[in-house]
Amino acid sequence: MAIVQKLRRSLSRERRWAEVPKGHLAVYVGEYDEKKRFVIPVSFLNHLSFQELLLQAEEEFGFHHPMGGLTIPCSEDLFIDLISHLSPL
Repeated sequence: MAIVQKLRRSLSRERRWAEVPKGHLAVYVGEYDEKKRFVIPVSFLNHLSFQELLLQAEEEFGFHHPMGGLTIPCSEDLFIDLISHLSPL
């Protein structure tokens, strides 16, 4: 099953879905217990560099997070650097 399909299925079960604007998704970024919530455009999922992070997230955490978002296992600085180079499609 494609990563985006797995993510969509997981996100459809999230309790806090209503708190995220249409066309966006919540992600939790950080290492260990230091996680920060970001709301990003869904179109970022189509970027190759973001898909690489999704693969890492799936391997380490799966696509479910008890707080209602996706957990990405990287530093906050790396994530901010990555998304600053992406533009919504």
